Amino acid sequence: MNKDNSKKLWKIIQEAGDYLQGQLPDHPNHPKGRNAYAHVALCVKNKFNMSYKDIDDDKFDEVVNYIDFLKKNPS
Repeated sequence: MNKDNSKKLWKIIQEAGDYLQGQLPDHPNHPKGRNAYAHVALCVKNKFNMSYKDIDDDKFDEVVNYIDFLKKNPS
């Protein structure tokens, strides 16, 4: 992903993390609460099998749509 898209995507990930803060269900591995920012970044990494920085530019909209999905379906 080019530098501009990478920065845009990171900002979207941060905004999604802000939105999901306190909405993620409790988990025994996270007794002090879950990190919403790490959750979004990890979900993107798992879905696309690579870090958001390494995803092709042509999949930018697909990644943004997936992040919107995560915001609507906190898990």
